[in-house]
Amino acid sequence: MRVRRVANAPVSFGVFELSDAPPPLGPDEMVRALAEAGYAGIDSGPIGYLGTGADLAARLSAHGLLLAGGWVDLRYGDAEAYRRGLPALEAALDVFAAAPQAPALFAPRPTLACSGSPERFARPGGSVAGLPAADWPGYAARVQEAADRCRERGLEPAFHHHLGTYVETPDDVERLLELTDVQLCLDTGHLLLAGGDPVAALRAWAGRVGHVHVKDGDTRILAAALDDGADLRELMARGGFTRLGDGELDLPAVVAALDAIGYEGWIVVEQDTMPGRRPVGRNIADQAANRERLRELGL
Repeated sequence: MRVRRVANAPVSFGVFELSDAPPPLGPDEMVRALAEAGYAGIDSGPIGYLGTGADLAARLSAHGLLLAGGWVDLRYGDAEAYRRGLPALEAALDVFAAAPQAPALFAPRPTLACSGSPERFARPGGSVAGLPAADWPGYAARVQEAADRCRERGLEPAFHHHLGTYVETPDDVERLLELTDVQLCLDTGHLLLAGGDPVAALRAWAGRVGHVHVKDGDTRILAAALDDGADLRELMARGGFTRLGDGELDLPAVVAALDAIGYEGWIVVEQDTMPGRRPVGRNIADQAANRERLRELGL
């Protein structure tokens, strides 16, 4: 039997950055709601939201949750901006190291990601040209360096492809995998809305998938948002990422593919939204429903 645990994340409640409006749900309330829904872990959200050091460990331990990992973005496309961002990576690794101890398979996964492409952020979904071919070697070398820094701290990272960034489409992912040895955080929703097939991707990249974000998406909402000139934030606010089963993701096939490739580790449920666009009660109910949907499929 495969060893897997299911987590959720603050993005499902509209918590992306501490500089946004006050979080719609406090960390204690969020941790409690996810524990009551049956989740075994939580992603960090913006560093500091769940606390740091002993405060983080106490908050999670009080509800029996582990830290599944957390998002750390860097400007890999800009050498100088990348260097300026490295202290933030080190600070995030400090936070992960202070989380409640877990078996190696379930240690926090630093989720490396690109800070974004303004052009793609404005037009998400794979229709805008990405990184020029000449820029890929430098970009990939900086990703590799960041991954190696994580490993030096005893944590195995995974790179998260994402709408609105230079690693958005399946071709972008292929190029990154070719030029680095970093494991992949495969996000079913972001891949779906970027024109990819999450089930085929799980099978094709099986040897590199080290972390999984399960997310549903609706390409009709994406198309309408693009017609209106809406950017990625507005796409998320409009519900482009849906409750599991309400979008176009073939979730049973995803679970079957995870079984087929022998995936073990964290499965992080996410339903990205923006602050204040869905009532907190609905966010809580949606995440409970998402957990039940996976439970019905054997997870």
